[in-house]
Amino acid sequence: MPNTKSAERQLRKSLKRRARNRRRLAALKRVIKELRRHLAAGERERAQELLPKLMQAADRAAAKGPLHRNKAARIKSKWMRKVNELGGGEGPV
Repeated sequence: MPNTKSAERQLRKSLKRRARNRRRLAALKRVIKELRRHLAAGERERAQELLPKLMQAADRAAAKGPLHRNKAARIKSKWMRKVNELGGGEGPV
């Protein structure tokens, strides 16, 4: 429990930040979950449609804080590779 007014304000700020960060990470995880489902079903077209959403969610999470930029790059690279492998080794999407 905060003992001073400034500590109360910091608590409010940290709770807001936490909620904001959790929303950003949850958005990224939702896209990954949907992409994983389509890849398992072999639906390459739908998986390709989801890639831009994945890129946007990863970049936004990296830019706004909850995700390190290198981790965002790894996530994007991993899922692009998986979508391309599903297509039989064709070029980049």
